[in-house]
This record gives sequence, structure tokens and C-alpha cells, in this order.
Amino acid sequence: MLYNLTQANAIETTTDCLIVGIYENAPLTLSAKHIDEKTHGFITELFKHGDTSGKLGQTLMLHKLPSINAKRLLLIGCGKAGQLTAIQYSQLINQAFTTIQTTGAQDISCYLTEIEVEQRDESWKVKQIVEQASYTQYRFNQFKKQPAPTSKLQRISIYTKTATEKALSEGNAIGKGINLTRDLGNLPPNICTPNYLAEQALQLAKTYPAIKAEILDVAAMEKLGMGALLAVAQGSHNPAKFIILHYAGNTAEQAPIVLVGKGVTFDTGGICIKPRENMDEMKFDMCGAASVFGTFLALAELKLPLNVIGLIPAVENMPDGLAYRPGDIIKSLSGQTIEIMNTDAEGRLILCDALTYAERFKPAAVIDIATLTGAIIIALGFHTTGLFSNNANLADQLLAAANESNDAAWQLPYHAQYQEALNSNFADMVNSAGRDAGSISAACFLARFTENYPWVHLDIAGTAWKTGKEKGATGRPVALLVQFLLNHTKQGK
Repeated sequence: MLYNLTQANAIETTTDCLIVGIYENAPLTLSAKHIDEKTHGFITELFKHGDTSGKLGQTLMLHKLPSINAKRLLLIGCGKAGQLTAIQYSQLINQAFTTIQTTGAQDISCYLTEIEVEQRDESWKVKQIVEQASYTQYRFNQFKKQPAPTSKLQRISIYTKTATEKALSEGNAIGKGINLTRDLGNLPPNICTPNYLAEQALQLAKTYPAIKAEILDVAAMEKLGMGALLAVAQGSHNPAKFIILHYAGNTAEQAPIVLVGKGVTFDTGGICIKPRENMDEMKFDMCGAASVFGTFLALAELKLPLNVIGLIPAVENMPDGLAYRPGDIIKSLSGQTIEIMNTDAEGRLILCDALTYAERFKPAAVIDIATLTGAIIIALGFHTTGLFSNNANLADQLLAAANESNDAAWQLPYHAQYQEALNSNFADMVNSAGRDAGSISAACFLARFTENYPWVHLDIAGTAWKTGKEKGATGRPVALLVQFLLNHTKQGK
């Protein structure tokens, strides 16, 4: 997809489709007003006759209007003027591009930057337009004999008065990162194994010279003492891999940010096997790992002046005769011992070794991303990522990035009282404290391995994929992570 900025008047623009916003029972946007004047009140007549009302998300496609150069005009309702939220704006853009896909338009001009959005400037709107265009163009067709039809759209021109090419490049990089994350998440588990993820890391490093990839095999992990990670993997015929990505965008003196992505490529639950309903969706249990891949792609595309490390513990959790059992006691890389209460609480076991490994980089901050608990869905549903942190400043930075990127997150507590639920009679801790406050106790478990650096845990179990008719990976929280890194760059940290 080609993107460019334009300052051309809407009525003079030659394009396959012109996208213009209209408000509900209010004055027209500037471009809509110009078109209305040029067509002798055509849009005004549409309102009078009830063909459109300007309600949020309402679309109306018009063809070959006289006196304008565009072949088509798409009017999209923006609701009441001055009341549009950032989330509604993104939904509106998504609706516009979804509508465009039903046409043969190859070249479009988008004037939706004219719409007022609460506390958002024109550059932000340009970024959102590019991200949503990329998102709606995505198709996962590689295993279909008759692929779903793809859009003919090839070029998008975005009207702006003040935005620069920087907004385009940021939106484009985030869009690419999101779609890589979706691809990896949507792959079937017989393809996307731990070894496949390792190969993708090497391919990413081959594509982008700023990225280096290192892969630790089982023998190397055994030598290090990654007993928690290896316990999860021991029931699978697909051996574990520990993937280390290095992005060097600054001098070696700059302390890196470490991103840790949970990479369970398929989760049966182990001996505590899951019910069969929706078990196919357990291929998405590596979406945390996938988001690290997507973020690194965006990093490399944008050439950000940061040092970033990606750590991906990649395993399968299977109920083989060699699989770990409830009652087992294992030793983590940190030296702490863990009594297994539930083999379906495996994500925290692979993460704890990765979080301990992160210490060697003397990081400025560590962020782990994991489809960790079903309990987070009970707490927050499918729209908001759960956030936990041992550092108020870092948490605030992530929450600000979530707000700016429209990739919502909400901070939950994990007070010291919750730690008591992890006490074990036989080991330093148990790996599962049961159903009560399940997301919080999982964060408490991880916190025991993050005492030596600022840390944020993102539980994306409710946001990493959609179920039902629209089943598929969402690519979240790539937008949040990239915005955090962009902000980190701007702050000169």
C-alpha cells in the first residue's frame, strides 16, 4: 500500500473514491461544505430527504456526482460535532475502509482528518488512518484453496494541513508490526512450533540489519538452569527454544528496554488438560511472543534510537508421559523452587525464567506480554489489557501510551496481602493460587522474579484475539508497545 499526504481541495481531487465526514444535524465539515456548494446543495438535500442523518458510522456511497473529479463519494457519519472520542474515531475509520473494500476503488483520498477528535491533533489522526487502513486490508489466506477476496486498493492520499511524513511512517510501521503479529498468531500449531518461531527470529534479523537473533536450545537452557521453562516443555516432542532478539539503535552505554513475550505455541493444559470447547484457540497462547516480533519489525522500520532486547521462551504444553505433574517441585533459573499445583498455569513458569534472564542486560525497564489468565477476561472483558507494575512511573508511561495509541490498558493492584496465596508447604511458592483474584496472584508470582528492575506485566488474554465469527489474532498490544518506545525516544531517555 502506498500512502501520501495532500493539501488539495476535495472538489479538485481526481480519485476513485473521496471519503468525507458529515456531522449529525450540524454544520458540514469543510470539504463536505465545499462539495455541497459545488453540487448546488446535493448533500443538504440528502439530509432533507432522510438518505443520511450523519449518525456515527453511517455510510452512504455516491457515484459520479457532477462538478467534482472523484468517481465516488463516500459520506460517513461522525455523530454530533465536537463529541467524537478517540476510540470512536478509530472505529469510524475502520468502517470507512471496510466499506471501500466492497468497491473496485484502487486510489482513494481521505478527508477524515477534518473531523474534530477530543484531545487529538492532525498527526495522530493521520497515524490512525494508516493503521486502520492496514488493519482492514489484512487477509489470512495462505491455507485456503479459494482465498477470500482481497481489496483492490493500492494508494491512499490523506488530507492534512499540518501533519508530516513522520506520521505516515509511524502509522505504516505500526500497521506492519500488527499484521506480522496477526500472521504469527493465526498460524496453526502444527506449523507455528517453537522451532518455527526461532526460524522467524532469524529471518527477521536477516531482513533488518539492526536486529540480531540468538537461539538457545534445550542443552543451553539446561546448562543455565532454566528448570521452570523446561518443565513445561518436557511433555512435547517439539523441543523448547529460547529466542533472544537484539535491536541496537543507540550506543552500548544506553540501558536497554527488555520485552518478554510468552510463547506457548499450543497449550493443552498439560496433565490438567483443558476442556475441548475452544481448545483450538490455544494456538493463540503465543500472541505475547508474536507481539514482540511485531514490535521489533516496527522498531527496525522506524530506526528508533533505542536499545531493545526481546526475550521469547517458546514451548508447547502437552500431556505426554514425560509431562510435568501437579505435585512436582521444580527449580527456576533464579534458584527459587516452585510446587506445581496446576499444569495449566504454565505461562508464568516460562516467563519467570525469562524475567530472571533479563537481569543480565541491566535493563532500564522490562515489560512482559502474555496471554496469561482467563481471570483477566472476567475482570476486564475483551477490550482492555490488564496492567500490573512494581514501578509507578513506568506504569504511568505504559498507560499514557495505551491512551495515545487507542490500545486500552487498565492498572490492577497486587498488594502484599495477595502474595500469601502463593505460599507452599513444600517449596518456595506454588505456581497457582486458585480462582480468586487469579490475574493478581499470577502477577504476584511474576513479581517475585522482577525485584531488581522496573517492570510491567501486560495480561493480554482478553485482547490478543477475537473469538466467534471474527476469530483471529488482533495484533495487540503492538500499537501500545511501539507508542511507548516512541514516547521514550521523544523524552530522550
